[in-house]
Amino acid sequence: MKPLSVALLLLSSQQIETRLHQLRQLSDAERIKVTQQLALEIRRLPATAKKEPLAEQLANLATEGDPGHGTLQEVATTLAEALRDQHVASGYITLAQLVRYEQVRVSLDDPQFAAAMEKLEADDRGSRHADFTLTDLNGMQWSLHALAGKVVLVNFWATWCPPCRKELPDLEALYQRFHSRGLVILAVSDEDAAKVQPFVAEHKLTYPVLLDPGRNVNELFKVE
Repeated sequence: MKPLSVALLLLSSQQIETRLHQLRQLSDAERIKVTQQLALEIRRLPATAKKEPLAEQLANLATEGDPGHGTLQEVATTLAEALRDQHVASGYITLAQLVRYEQVRVSLDDPQFAAAMEKLEADDRGSRHADFTLTDLNGMQWSLHALAGKVVLVNFWATWCPPCRKELPDLEALYQRFHSRGLVILAVSDEDAAKVQPFVAEHKLTYPVLLDPGRNVNELFKVE
């Protein structure tokens, strides 16, 4: 794979942490550029306690949008390198998610990473047979098993989530275009109705918004 031609800034761990906190404020193009830059900068840090948490935080932020496969590959490579020096359980899960769902490649011969991959595979098998019944903002109950035969998009979201906000217009457009042909969108929120209701009204969402205040369905689908 051709290396990214990004100028190295030799940032300190504190400077990297500051720039990580600023990522959500950047435009899409600038965010991709800075994400690539930070991946390389974290990789250049010495093997200290700071390196793995920074690499893991960058990985979680990178997957909020669509920075492209090359950027995600750099992020995954950085996290894998950090995990070789500092073994953190959550880091292995984050890396396994990148490999399984973003199709990146890493070289990490580690039993904890193998276990994380196996856990994701087991979770996905369980999700295929998961069922739930939740009530929407209008008091109507929705059961997943009752929608058998339809195309159902279950979207876990929150009012505070930046990528969730960003995808709202696309989801609404998708629903308006294909609802008459059988598409069902179920947007599941673990927040209270008092917070969700005005948000939905403000954004003029017309697809069903279901409430999961006890997070039972979130946990069923392993949504963190």
